[in-house]
Amino acid sequence: MRVREWDPATASAAELEAVLRALNEIVAVDVPEDPPWRSTMFREYLSVTMPGERRTSWLAIEESGEILGHASLLALEDIGVLELSVVPSARRSHVGTALLAAVARRAAEEGFESVGVEVIGGTPSVKFFEAHGFECAFIEMRNLLDLNGVDWLRLGEMAAGISAGYRIEYHPGGPPESHYAAYAAAKEAARASVVEDLELRPSSYDAERLRASLATLHARGLKPYIVLAVHESTDTIAGLTEVVVPAQRPTRADQYDTIEVPSHRGYGISRAIKARMLFELRAAEPGLLDVQTWNALENEPLLQVNAELGFKPDREWREYEADVIDLLRRLKA
Repeated sequence: MRVREWDPATASAAELEAVLRALNEIVAVDVPEDPPWRSTMFREYLSVTMPGERRTSWLAIEESGEILGHASLLALEDIGVLELSVVPSARRSHVGTALLAAVARRAAEEGFESVGVEVIGGTPSVKFFEAHGFECAFIEMRNLLDLNGVDWLRLGEMAAGISAGYRIEYHPGGPPESHYAAYAAAKEAARASVVEDLELRPSSYDAERLRASLATLHARGLKPYIVLAVHESTDTIAGLTEVVVPAQRPTRADQYDTIEVPSHRGYGISRAIKARMLFELRAAEPGLLDVQTWNALENEPLLQVNAELGFKPDREWREYEADVIDLLRRLKA
């Protein structure tokens, strides 16, 4: 077995297909409730990054040419974000450790003090990363909504339940540019009032970053849908919710941020905009089967809203962090 650096942007179609097969082998064993990945825009999903960011990838390959595992390091501003997966048949044979060593060396070369990784609860990845000294820094609960089980009549009542003085707007593809500054300001206003995670995903707390983030989503094959609550007397954004439908998994939507600006809480905004979003998704994405969302265990108000909409707790999603120098020392040992 050898580990080599790999560029999905220039890889052959056959090699991309082999990586996709390996990924679906892992999904089928570790998270069998999840839909398989498709080849649509898979190359773009793996290779496109935000401006100023860069992703380095590696493959672990058997002598026969079989792909045993894949890893990548996304260089953000102050942390390296790791992804690592090994096919079930190759686990416990040091494939994951070899990939992790390649990532750790590059993180050190890039000058990162720490690396972070998202780990799905109930999978072998938990023990793997803990055995290599990673410490759990943040836990979210993934919740799933089966669209076939939605009470649409009750959902309509929720969508209409916002207080007077607010209007709801729907924007497929992203908010209009005239809303960029207000949209980013709403996200920034809510940022300080929530439990902070490791921020392993690119942020969009200013208008230029928001513009770049939307362009990157589209380039990776991730179609965004936005629903806003606008405070009519001030024409400011009081709340927003974001859903992305990936071309690679078009039957499952990803719920991103749902935000209420602190000064507008208590007016039924989150419930109304999330309910409206589900109606819009039903019309825009007829092949959609379910929606997944992630929430901090401490965020009881939003967990309650999700429960009322029909979301059900599924799995923990954990963020782990490791000191790069300590990680290299452990791997050499």
